[in-house]
Amino acid sequence: DKDPFALRRHALGVLRMLIEKNLPLRQFDLVNVAFAAFPPGLLGQAHTDVEMFMFERLGGMLREQGYSANEVDAVLSLNPTQIYLVPKQLEAVRSFAALPEAAALAAANKRVGNILKKVEGAVGDRVDTTLLQEAAEKALHQALSQIAPKAEAAFAAGDYTASLQALAALRAPVDAFFDSVMVNAEDEKLRANRLALLAQLHRAMNCVADISKLAA
Repeated sequence: DKDPFALRRHALGVLRMLIEKNLPLRQFDLVNVAFAAFPPGLLGQAHTDVEMFMFERLGGMLREQGYSANEVDAVLSLNPTQIYLVPKQLEAVRSFAALPEAAALAAANKRVGNILKKVEGAVGDRVDTTLLQEAAEKALHQALSQIAPKAEAAFAAGDYTASLQALAALRAPVDAFFDSVMVNAEDEKLRANRLALLAQLHRAMNCVADISKLAA
């Protein structure tokens, strides 16, 4: 607790350099370079321990800077490799959380995640449009086909705020889907197709951060 070896301060120093100097260096690579400086086997398999220690320090540092625990968890739960981008992701999450659609989408994302976790075996992500029967699932598929590319393009361009805010238009079709569509249909093909649709939705909603962490 007293940190006699100043490990916390050293970790925070590394994190601050990465963030404040906008250094596009992957934490995983940095740890490997550091371990390579020691004789083989001397440090065992502590790579994961070091990375976890760094992430814990990063989380504490960000919370001290005024970000909420939910905001920090939303970003760090995706295990970002480029630490210097984390503040940008956090600002995007904060902007998204201020939207009127945010609470409903966060809750829906949490629900989708729970559904997918309970599925035994792999879930595909290719939707067969001929198997879309309900109006609400057709509407969700159409909305996702239009919105996901916009969100992905903004993400690729580094505009994380625009990427998340594009998702706001999904609230109505997502709500309608859960109101009127039975995901676990008895027909195996229908069930697999609906799960694939949800897998696409889940991927689109979690590029920048795991927004389910914002759910109350």
